[in-house]
Amino acid sequence: MEAKSETNKQISSFLFILWAGGAALLSYSLVYALRKPFTAATFDGMDFFGMDYKVATTIMQIFGYLISKFFAIKIVSELKREDRLKFMVCSVALAELALVFFGLLPQPFNVFALFFNGLALGCMWGVIFSFIEGRKVTDILASLLGVSMAVSSGMAKSMGLFVVNTFGVTEFWMPALIGGLAFPLLILIGWSLNKLPQPTDEDRALRSERVTLNGEQRRQLFKSYMPLLIMLFFANLFITILRDIKEDFLVNIIDVSTISSWLFAQVDGMVTLIILGIFAMMSLINSNYRVLQVLLAMVIGGAGTISYLAFNYDALQLPTLYWLFLQSLSLYIVYLSFQTLFFERFIACFKIKGNVGFFIATIDFIGYTGTVCVLLFKEFCSPDINWMEFYNQFSGWVGIVCSIAFIGSAIYLMQRYKLEKQLRKEEKNKKIIVSPMALTNLKETAENICNP
Repeated sequence: MEAKSETNKQISSFLFILWAGGAALLSYSLVYALRKPFTAATFDGMDFFGMDYKVATTIMQIFGYLISKFFAIKIVSELKREDRLKFMVCSVALAELALVFFGLLPQPFNVFALFFNGLALGCMWGVIFSFIEGRKVTDILASLLGVSMAVSSGMAKSMGLFVVNTFGVTEFWMPALIGGLAFPLLILIGWSLNKLPQPTDEDRALRSERVTLNGEQRRQLFKSYMPLLIMLFFANLFITILRDIKEDFLVNIIDVSTISSWLFAQVDGMVTLIILGIFAMMSLINSNYRVLQVLLAMVIGGAGTISYLAFNYDALQLPTLYWLFLQSLSLYIVYLSFQTLFFERFIACFKIKGNVGFFIATIDFIGYTGTVCVLLFKEFCSPDINWMEFYNQFSGWVGIVCSIAFIGSAIYLMQRYKLEKQLRKEEKNKKIIVSPMALTNLKETAENICNP
């Protein structure tokens, strides 16, 4: 009977992973279909009041995304379960409407429409993650959600190039067409996520109960772990900048005229499978502290690899396919570790009252602020720089800076964990010592009452 019950439990868990993980993966993949197809366009020979048109579209969308991320720190931290689906529907509708106006409005004024597209979608990652966090199988679910970001970026570019090259759709209407196909599917999958059951008692015991955070609670949480969070936020600032430059300007960094339009999707597909396997294996490790150690070791290795590839680009002479694969794998291991597993396990390890959305929205806001600043600097201070040269120089130093920050974070985390473990042990011993004394005093009091 017990064996049958255990088998039924495993089947139920497997079906839940298919449901929740599949819905999370597809939902954010469709968000990318509403946000990223325009990056496949080159907009050759066009300008935006003297600025390169492609750079202008990217900056405008990221600026809207940046403002949305700022408000997401509050919105996602405080958003209640019953309001998530309504928020998703309104956000997706605004995003698609903005893409329609990008096709309708004359150039260069249509660039402003992308601001509202970014503004609409900035909270989506945190909202989707809130459906799956705080569960025993969150590692697997977060892995599926995270790798959707890796595979969807290449897929969005490939779909954009395919629509333009095969059907002759203009670069201005291509994003609206792809987004229009994604819109109803995303609403349907959002409804499916909203039907997920609440975390069980076992989930709460293993991963801590997730609660909303008001402004004062967010400030206190940041102050409690300020040294660690400053180092991680600082490193993620540069990782997000590097990732955005790679994703938005990859068609400018490498020569796409000699490769298949589906190469991006193929490379990101391989990277996705590798990262999915690595992250899914984390679910086999029950110790939250051990997972944090493994993740920090991985991101240190990933940052080091990024730096090595950059500073040895000329010496290595790697084919485009190999260079793109290694760059994507190293970059996404670092980026997705913090977008998915790290803060989920961090909350569980230190028994923090809060939610993952607060941390992710904060690092995203900081990161996208940096992206806008770098793109503006590149455009106005070094407008004629070679994209490949710019990317390699920047990524080389990013790898070094992030490696140092991650090493410092690992040292702090280990010291903090040992300190809290020692404090818990002393508190436990104190209770054991005090308890017999308390019982003796209680006994004497009872005897005095009974025998006045």
